[in-house]
Amino acid sequence: MSSGAGAPQGRKLGVGGLWYLVFRKPLPLEHETSLFIFVSALDLFATYALLRSGGFCESNAVAAFALAHGGVRGLIAFKFTLVALVTVIAQVIAHRKLETARWILNGGTLLVGAVVGYSLAMFGAYAFT
Repeated sequence: MSSGAGAPQGRKLGVGGLWYLVFRKPLPLEHETSLFIFVSALDLFATYALLRSGGFCESNAVAAFALAHGGVRGLIAFKFTLVALVTVIAQVIAHRKLETARWILNGGTLLVGAVVGYSLAMFGAYAFT
C-alpha cells in the first residue's frame, strides 16, 4: 500500500499512517507498540500450540476462564482485549509522560516475551519426551 496523502514522505499507511491522517502527528512509541503487539501474538500462538499438543492448560486463571467458557475464540478475545487495553493506556500516558509509557510497553514486551520463552521450553520438553 502506498503512502497516504498528507502522510510523511516514505511512510506506509498502516496504523501510524492512519493515526497521522486523523490527528496530523505521528503515533508515539510506534516501534515499542508494534513489538508489544507482535510478542503478544506470539504468546497466543504458543498457547494455542500447547493446547493443541494436549495435556496443557492455560496457567492464567482469567484466560483459563475465557478458554473454558468461550473456547479458543474466547481466549483470543481475552488476550487481545488485554493487549488493546495496555496499548491504549500506554498511548494516552505517552502524551504526558513519554518515558513512563515506553517503560510500560517495554516491560510488557519483556514480560510477555518471558511467557513465550517458557511456553516454547514447555513445548520443547513435551515434544522430546
